Amino acid sequence: MFTRYRTVLAHPGALRFSLTAMAARLPISVSTLGVVLLVTGLGHSYGLAGALSAAFTICNGLSSVVQGRLLDRLGQSLVLPVVASLYGLGVVGLVVALESGWPQPVAFVSAALAGAAYPPIGSAVRARWSHVLKGRPSEVQTAYALESVIDEAIFIIGPTVATVLATRWHPWAGLGLALVTGVPGTLALAAQRSTQPVPHLGSHGSGPRPAMPWVPVIVLAAVSLALGSMFAAAEVSTVAFAGEQDAKAYAGVLLACWALGSMLAGLVTGTFHWRRSPASRVRVGAFLLALVMVPMSFVGSMAVMGVALFVAGFAIAPTLIATMSAVEQGVPAARLTEGIAVIHTGLAAGLAPGAALAGLVIDAHGASPSYLVALGGGVVAALASLALPTSSTARPTTEGARERRVP
Repeated sequence: MFTRYRTVLAHPGALRFSLTAMAARLPISVSTLGVVLLVTGLGHSYGLAGALSAAFTICNGLSSVVQGRLLDRLGQSLVLPVVASLYGLGVVGLVVALESGWPQPVAFVSAALAGAAYPPIGSAVRARWSHVLKGRPSEVQTAYALESVIDEAIFIIGPTVATVLATRWHPWAGLGLALVTGVPGTLALAAQRSTQPVPHLGSHGSGPRPAMPWVPVIVLAAVSLALGSMFAAAEVSTVAFAGEQDAKAYAGVLLACWALGSMLAGLVTGTFHWRRSPASRVRVGAFLLALVMVPMSFVGSMAVMGVALFVAGFAIAPTLIATMSAVEQGVPAARLTEGIAVIHTGLAAGLAPGAALAGLVIDAHGASPSYLVALGGGVVAALASLALPTSSTARPTTEGARERRVP
């Protein structure tokens, strides 16, 4: 069943850069949580914790597309060490500012620097896979599935370990985990030059920089934004639901069930040779994600909710994998990292409004009705996906892109 995974990992350097990227992107699952644990653990307010987390998240969203463009133009070996060092500087500055009682603006500047500098490792490693597996679209699909599984594993393991460290050892330990995995991991990934995509500087006879097919990319970003809102709303609603059931300590278990369903589905997705185009699978996946949210408002027990979330999780990874595959097949190779970064930015941009709207509904009507916010996000994603062409994201604009198209 998993022969396809062994095949892609057998390519020279593939296993090494995939594992390295796993460590490098662990901070994305613990950075904002680490900020909250640090701030509240030192006796400051949740309001300050939320504001600093927002500064990190907003700056990260604003910079990721710019970083993606720089990675495509200058190369990972040049850009990643710089941004990783700045990220480390921002994290250290934030910890020292809060621990030492420095003025709050210093903490905000540090959080903003850390967020802006945190590299889009998910985009970088997927671009690396596309380069290593050029001309093998089916294997790229499997590699993207593998990375989706790793993403889910990170979001299961990272927050759990960070919380234990910060609550039982020291408040800064959660951010410390992000620091000691993210910076060395990113530097190690940058050092693996043999598998990095070739930089496209628009010189050396390569001609002008190829155009980005913005219309389909923006449609995919809109789908991702709606999905991000759905994920955030469902997460907040689940925490509130567990609280109403007098089992708030088990909210993490419910969310782990959700992530586990997605991880298993992602694993299976990578074993198939898909005949449907990625755009078609995005439409089906978005519709299913909306559908699985329908029963959530009617669930009344922790056990049933765990099962419902586990089943709902099976629609997540295949949809996200199809989204990334649609970008990979439609965007010129010279701008692939940038294109994937746009999708990640869309997902991140949807988190705040989804969580905020769900919170308002929870305050006014309770946890169960707030799942309707997640349902709404799924419906919007499904409607937005209808604007995608059936065959592919866009007509490839380079010979390399034509080679990657699924027949």
